[in-house]
Amino acid sequence: MAMADDQREIIDFLSRPSSYGAAVERVEIIETHVSLVFLAGDRGYKLKRAIKFPYLDFSSAEQRRIACEAELALNRRTAPTLYLEVRALTRTANGGVGFGTEGRVVDWVVVMRRFDQAALFDELAKTNRLNAPLMNELADHIAAFHQAAESRPDHGGAAALAAVVETNHLCLTAAPHAGFVTEDIVEIRERSLERLAAVGTLLDRRRAAGKVRRCHGDLHLRNVCLFEGRPTLFDCLEFSDELASVDVLYDLAFLLMDLEHRGLADFSNLMLNHYLDLTGEDDGLAAMPLLLSSRAAIRAHVTAAAIEPAARPKLKPEMAAEARSYLELAAQFLRPRSCRLVAIGGLSGTGKSTLAAALAPSLGARVLRSDVIRKRLFEVAPETRLPASAYTAQVSCRVYQTRRRKAANALAAGYSVIVDAVSLKPSERQSFVTVAEAAGVPFAGIWLEAPPATMDRRLRARRDDASDASPEVLAQQLRQDTGTVEWVRIAAGGDPESCLSAARRSLGLS
Repeated sequence: MAMADDQREIIDFLSRPSSYGAAVERVEIIETHVSLVFLAGDRGYKLKRAIKFPYLDFSSAEQRRIACEAELALNRRTAPTLYLEVRALTRTANGGVGFGTEGRVVDWVVVMRRFDQAALFDELAKTNRLNAPLMNELADHIAAFHQAAESRPDHGGAAALAAVVETNHLCLTAAPHAGFVTEDIVEIRERSLERLAAVGTLLDRRRAAGKVRRCHGDLHLRNVCLFEGRPTLFDCLEFSDELASVDVLYDLAFLLMDLEHRGLADFSNLMLNHYLDLTGEDDGLAAMPLLLSSRAAIRAHVTAAAIEPAARPKLKPEMAAEARSYLELAAQFLRPRSCRLVAIGGLSGTGKSTLAAALAPSLGARVLRSDVIRKRLFEVAPETRLPASAYTAQVSCRVYQTRRRKAANALAAGYSVIVDAVSLKPSERQSFVTVAEAAGVPFAGIWLEAPPATMDRRLRARRDDASDASPEVLAQQLRQDTGTVEWVRIAAGGDPESCLSAARRSLGLS
């Protein structure tokens, strides 16, 4: 790292409450390795440090101006009301520093609305305030952002990820203070290159299909906040088009890895499933272990690099332990996993989707729900009701074909699959067995049963659900002959926890 301009006078000015007017009594300062944020009143003022790394150059005021303007424009894609302006700091008539439009410009700051630091998602995670609806809403936000982001076919692909793998290896090898085990670093590189050889063509194909976009680039929990009551992405990577122009799944992988590292694998699984339901990016699942591992390896060497210059020596052992935990996670993502196909059937209102969602984190499973797949075929949101014409035998056949294809792809990628479908016909149930046999994985079928009155009551109480099933649809199902159902039968008329416990026992889960 190289230092350039002397910013001491500017930092002193921004640190004084009087610089912001009589209403400001104190200034709080948040430091990162590339910036300082001064919280004053209802505003935050972000100053780029005058530094130069191999991957960024903020060494002159002009370069910092360019970076500030890029930060403002790029972050307004996801947080338009959070980012306000770029403001100049000038040399005043008496030789001091001030905010103004006259005088020589000496530096620049990005001005933001201030928000409660307790609203950061990493703080919500620490205090157990994350929940499924909030994580689904965040996945909605990310999916919409990725869809609108500018395509960058000149970046990404197999070559870009190969460079990430090699850079990670060099940085991990050169990190002396974290106590990394050399054999672990070597294992990660070897397994990464093996994975890359297997999915390189897929990554290039996704790039050609427009899946490499100008993404967030630094999408972890600390760069997400609750602002005006909604999950909001902010503080994207603004200084490098190359580092931020990546496959959308690589962008998402940072957040999923962060959740896994914090012991929140259930939310990671939930977000991955919801994102895939919204975007149809299932074809990229085979690359996810490598993408997740690469993100964890980056965090390992970045954390390790911060150990030596850490201001408080007492934190160094904790930082070293955290770096090693990221390295172990990077290796874990690349190790082969056993997978299986579980099908959950039963009439509408038996609780199939509730059970599937509850089982998925334990299996690390991709959940394939017929109702969601049908909505995606018609290019509508999962909660949008479809007309009767969307439920013809021909459309239902397309739904089953799509689900079988997605199941086969997920199993081939090393992910377990949970199929959530009514599955009244014996041929439908047999089709799932066939998929499992073709993939060479174990199959388990679970059939949920509940009293008709209970199913009817549940259907009438549904709101904002992907299923369009009504009491009338249930009445038709009750008249249909299901044939002999050979799957494990579970009573699902009571509370969801009892149903989940019975299902876990049937699958041999602790």
